[in-house]
Amino acid sequence: MKDHTLYLGLADTLDRLIVNGTLKVGEKLPSIRRVSKEYGVSKNTVIQAYLVLESRSLIHSKPQSGFFVSREATRILPVPTVSNPGQKSQPKEADGLIGKVFENLNNKAITQLSLSVPEESFLPVAKLNKSMVEAMRSLQGSGTAYGDIQGNLKLRKYIAKWSFTWGGDLGVDDIVTTAGTMNAISFGLMALTKPGDAIAVESPVYYGILQLAKHLGLKVLEMPTHPVTGMDLTALREVVASIKLCLVVSNFNNPLGSCMPDENKMQMVELLTSYQVPLIEDDLYGDVYFGERRPKPCKAFDKEGIVLWCGSFSKTLAPGYRVGWVAPGKYIKTILRQKAFHSISSTALTQEAIAHFLEKGWYEKHLSLLRKKLYGNSLQFIRSVGEYFPEGTKVSRPQGGFVLWVELGNKTNTAELYEKAMAQGISIAPGRMFTLQDQFHHCMRLSYGLEWNEALDDKLRVLGKLVAN
Repeated sequence: MKDHTLYLGLADTLDRLIVNGTLKVGEKLPSIRRVSKEYGVSKNTVIQAYLVLESRSLIHSKPQSGFFVSREATRILPVPTVSNPGQKSQPKEADGLIGKVFENLNNKAITQLSLSVPEESFLPVAKLNKSMVEAMRSLQGSGTAYGDIQGNLKLRKYIAKWSFTWGGDLGVDDIVTTAGTMNAISFGLMALTKPGDAIAVESPVYYGILQLAKHLGLKVLEMPTHPVTGMDLTALREVVASIKLCLVVSNFNNPLGSCMPDENKMQMVELLTSYQVPLIEDDLYGDVYFGERRPKPCKAFDKEGIVLWCGSFSKTLAPGYRVGWVAPGKYIKTILRQKAFHSISSTALTQEAIAHFLEKGWYEKHLSLLRKKLYGNSLQFIRSVGEYFPEGTKVSRPQGGFVLWVELGNKTNTAELYEKAMAQGISIAPGRMFTLQDQFHHCMRLSYGLEWNEALDDKLRVLGKLVAN
């Protein structure tokens, strides 16, 4: 286990022992001293792990006696199965499903469990407003003039500086700003592929990536993906010689929530480098981690510049500002040419406002509060799904990000469940949206980026009843 996830890794290990029945209900857990010795970790790490298990309602403490497996543990759900998509024909009906789900995007009467964005109350709106005013004061013509084609210099400086959080050594000239992460990904795909080329992606994967790839005429190879560790590297090795590009959401995959271990990231970069296959890395959720430190992106292991590291502030700070970036490595001239063709320059005001926000030192404090809130929400959602959903339900255990992947019984069709849920004022994201293959009909994505309250718990109770019926 790596240092930054040590106590969470230990908690997950003990979690599995409880779920599979090795540690039974009512059984006393080993002492803190014994676990510390057996796993080679500090006593404080064991205490933190036990606190995580307590927050998951898996264990409870008894004064002067120690920790015991809770009765609630009998309903703690296993994680989803590893995907096995194969490479079959690519049906098109999911396009209509995506449009249906998001046609009520701004309907406040609907509980939007389908959106992987933070609720407005989670965002520092007042400070963002101050930053916007400061941007108008500082920019030429109050922001009406075109900016540098590579992007706002101050913003690029702070994005490069922020890369130090994962050990990056990027400079201002390594960054190109974009209108969000999808804009960065689209530049990469347009610059490095042509119609008919094959690309490898995780399965399931964010539907926007699939739609973009189809629009560009690309052949999408969906790789088997583990709900905890991400893309199966063995499967990638089998196809790497035939692909033009690989695209991965390395940290807290949307919708699965997986986070590739550092060793896997290193092996992936080495494999792709040996074949000179570029890697577009969507690291949109990397800053929304629940452990002690930010997980490294694949870019941290890139020695030859084949990784295009993409990110944005859309999930952490201001979704509507559309401010993102790409560090394209050796492909920077090609990416700049694509940006010149498609957008000339980026929006001056929003980039300057974000740069001011970072300059004031407000970002880390905001992220710290956001992470705590989302982590608490994720535990509440998992508890509610465990309590209200029928036997056989499986749920992911993300250590960051905004979403849960829920796997239901094979007889459940979540496209049909969506219609029933909407009649109750609840929107979900059916699993079929996140693949081009005929799979995941019995799965769905739920967002926990909402303010937790009794009303939200009631909505999950209603959803559980609809699944059961």
